[in-house]
Amino acid sequence: MGEVRAVVVEREIAHPPAKVWRALTQPHLIAEWLMKNDFVPVLGHRFSFRGDWGGVLDCEVLVVEPNARLSYRWNFAHDDPAFDLKSVVTFTLTQTDKGTHLRMEQVGFRPDQKQAYGGAKAGWRQFLERLEQVLAEVK
Repeated sequence: MGEVRAVVVEREIAHPPAKVWRALTQPHLIAEWLMKNDFVPVLGHRFSFRGDWGGVLDCEVLVVEPNARLSYRWNFAHDDPAFDLKSVVTFTLTQTDKGTHLRMEQVGFRPDQKQAYGGAKAGWRQFLERLEQVLAEVK
């Protein structure tokens, strides 16, 4: 398979880990900042993300450590190998004096997936900006 690359986005969020965790694990909140879904934070749960662009991602929960770490498979089947992605997304939350340090890592981009990799780099920044907007509105 060769060497794979990862997209990593980190940011400081002015909300406690428990509040960030809710936005990462409650389907109605996930839909506001990421995509429509049938997510349940249960190890082994298989779910889908449905993008506004018509794509469907097949996912499976791999790690659930409340308020600390969440990881799932993020697979996108595509006829074009440059977009046929098998990856893992991991969110790591660390409490800080100002709230939460959030680290998102998506690993699994092959060298021939430059466009998908670039899209993920830009996309995750936008998703996490929307996450912060959702957090500002949630009690």
